[in-house]
This record gives sequence, C-alpha cells and structure tokens, in this order.
Amino acid sequence: MKKMIRLTALAAALGLAFPALAQSNAEVLQELKALRDRVADLERKLQAAEATKPKDGQWGMTPEQVRELNRVTVKTEALEDSRDALGFKGLKISGYMDPTFIYNKNQNRSGFQFLNAVGSDGYNYDNSYFGAAVIDFIKETDSGTRWRLTLAPNRGVGSVFDSSNFSPIHEASVSIPLGSLQRRLIVGQIPDWSGYEYLQPTLNKLITHNLLFDFTLPTAYTGAGFEITDGKWIYKALLANMNASKKEPGNNTPVIAYRVDYARGEFQGFGFAGVHGKAANFADPNGVDSRLDLFEVDAYFIRGDVTVQGQLSYGRQRGAAIAPDPVSGALRDASWTGLSVLGAYKFTPRFEGIARFDHIRNRKNGGGLLGYTGYWDPTSGSLGDYRNGIGIDGTLDCVTDATIAACNRGANRSALSLGVSYAFDTATTLKAELRFDRADQPVFYVVKDGTFKKTNQLLGASVLVAF
Repeated sequence: MKKMIRLTALAAALGLAFPALAQSNAEVLQELKALRDRVADLERKLQAAEATKPKDGQWGMTPEQVRELNRVTVKTEALEDSRDALGFKGLKISGYMDPTFIYNKNQNRSGFQFLNAVGSDGYNYDNSYFGAAVIDFIKETDSGTRWRLTLAPNRGVGSVFDSSNFSPIHEASVSIPLGSLQRRLIVGQIPDWSGYEYLQPTLNKLITHNLLFDFTLPTAYTGAGFEITDGKWIYKALLANMNASKKEPGNNTPVIAYRVDYARGEFQGFGFAGVHGKAANFADPNGVDSRLDLFEVDAYFIRGDVTVQGQLSYGRQRGAAIAPDPVSGALRDASWTGLSVLGAYKFTPRFEGIARFDHIRNRKNGGGLLGYTGYWDPTSGSLGDYRNGIGIDGTLDCVTDATIAACNRGANRSALSLGVSYAFDTATTLKAELRFDRADQPVFYVVKDGTFKKTNQLLGASVLVAF
C-alpha cells in the first residue's frame, strides 16, 4: 500500500513539472528569435552605412564642394603671389584726422584748425600737432627688418624744424635686426621719445600738450643708434642731429639721446630719457651751437578705469638765457625744472574725464626754454614770447635800463587742463578741453587792448577719426 502511494505521488510531481518546463522553453525560443532579428537589423544598417561612406579624398564633401575648394585654393595662391609681387606682404597702413576748434581768449582768436602749417605761425601751445591728417606706412620683411614712413603734411615734426616749414615727413626710419629681433639698429628721422605724453592725438588724452612737451623736449632726431629689448626692459639710444635734418657749416657736433623703459607689471612702469651734446642756440647772434643737457623721468599706472601719469624734467643750455648780462652783454645760461601730472577716470567704457596740471620754474636770467626764440632785442626791447607766456614782465622798459632786477627775471608758468573724451564708435573719438594758463608775472599779451596779463584761457574741441 505504501509502495502504491509513493508511485502515485511521483507521477503527480512529474505531471506538474513538465508543463512548466515546456512553457519556459517556448519563452526562451521567442527571446532568441527576437535577438536574432535584432542582430540581423543591425547588420543591415551597418552595411547601409558602409555603402554611403565617402570615398577616400572627399573628406565628407560632395564632388561640387571639392571642385569649389580647389577653385578657392587656386585663387588664394594667386592672391598671395600677387601680394608678394606688389610688396604688400607685411605691410600695415593706418592713419587719422582730427579737425580741431580752438578759442584763445587773449589772442582774440577762435575757429577751426586743420592742416595749417606749424612753421609759418611758429610752434605754440595753441598751435601744436593737433588739426592733422596723417597716414602711416609700416613694412616688415621676412628677415624682421621694419621700414616706417609717416606723412603729416604741415603738422609733423618735419614742418617744425625744416627750413621750408612745409616738410610732410613726420617719421622716416628703418629698424634692422642684429642677429636677434630683440637687438636692432635704428636709423633715420625719429620723433622724440621723452616724457609720458605722446605726440599723436590717438595716444594723447587731451587736445593740447603739457608745458614740458611743448617747451622743454626735443622735436626729433636724425641719426643712427640701437634698440634692445631685454625682458621687461627696453633700451634705446641715438647719435644724432637734434631738430635738424643736416648740420649747418661750422656746426659738427651731434647729441647723444637715449631712453630706458621698464614695465614693472601689467599695470605700471617707468622710464627716463636724456639728451647731451650741442644744439642750436637761438640766443647766439652768430648761430653757434652750445652745450645742452636734458633729463626727465616719467611713470604711469593704468588699471581698469583709472589712469595716472607723471613726469619730472630738468634742462640747461649754455648761453641761451633770454636776458644777457646787463653790463657786459655776455650771453648767460638758461636753466629750468618742471613737472606734469595727469589723471583720468572712465565713468563709462566710452566716457572719460581727464585733468592735467603742469608747472615750469623758469626764473633764471630772464628765463629761456629749449629752442626758445623770445630773446633780447636791443632795438625793440623784445624780452619774451608773450603769446605762450614766457619771459620777462611785458610791462617793463628794459631798453632804458637793463640793469633793473626785474629785467633779469623770467616767469614761472603753470597750466591746468580739464577735459572729456567720448568714444562715439570704434574709430571716432570726440574731445573737449578747457585750459587755464598762468604765470607769476604779466607775460600774456592781450590783442584787443595791447595790455599784458598773468592769465589766459583756452577752449578746444576736436573730432578724431582713426583707422
């Protein structure tokens, strides 16, 4: 009985197991079939992708695109060959114009200044290098030689010291590498590099220049020298004629001019410059050059919206003072010291406010600054440049008695300029400046009534367009 019961139980268990096993095998077969179909589908897609793959050399472009690329390549090579043949490789052309309006109170003059000849009117603080149209060519060869020609008709340094007063050459120089791009020979006519302020209005924040720039620094050099860049240091020096494209008969001694710059960091640096040698002495009736020594130090801090710049200067020239010795008539030495400070702040990325203060101490022997022409004339009693406010008190009668102490004292000069500039667009800047000039004695001539004053005012506005 027990044996029958065991057989029955075994049969029942097998009966229950076989249906479950059969069902599980069917599901596995279905999954295998689905997997096979999926693999087959992937193989078909892979084959289709291989069939559409571009042939070698097409780089994913259609035949028409390949032909267009070939045409562009041929045209580009032709343009490069033409550029090289015409000498345009490494050539940069830039320029600017800045029509300027000037109002000078004591001179009773107001109006636009543009392309007027500097030499015909003399160099004055109200008739400086503004109001110019300038074009600049810089060419650099494959060897690293740089050639530069800057044309500034009537308004460049050439028009200041050239005898015709109409030279269009502002700069004509070459810079030749001497075994390294950091060591160069420089030759030609090169504008002076002294001070913190630049000649070009594109680099000068205000319209007029500071007193040190106008009356204590050289105009340009004609000669040869070197330029060395060593990390943060830049050294430049020249053996040259100062303010002359050639020496006159009897004058054969050049000057040594130099400048050193140091960039302390991204935002600040300093430099100094000097000139030593013999230069033109306009006080000498025989036109003989005399010993000249100039030295200045300048510094800058430019970060974000803030700009601060400053300069200290010292100068001395033998026999170049305005007033000669009242007894013997012998020429006496001129000497001066000066400072200039400029601060600027950008209220917006386009709108900037600027303030500048200058002072020159120039009392000795009636005064006398670099290249100054207001010297003693025994027939007319001329003892000053009463347009620029330099020299002896204009109300004195120094012809009758030149021994008067006041006839041997020059005027100390100051100037305060307040200005704004607005960047109208990337190429156009609008500038305005209000300038107050002062001397410690009456040396400004008033055109209207023929009197002399200690002060003068100037208002300027300009539109500067550069490319």
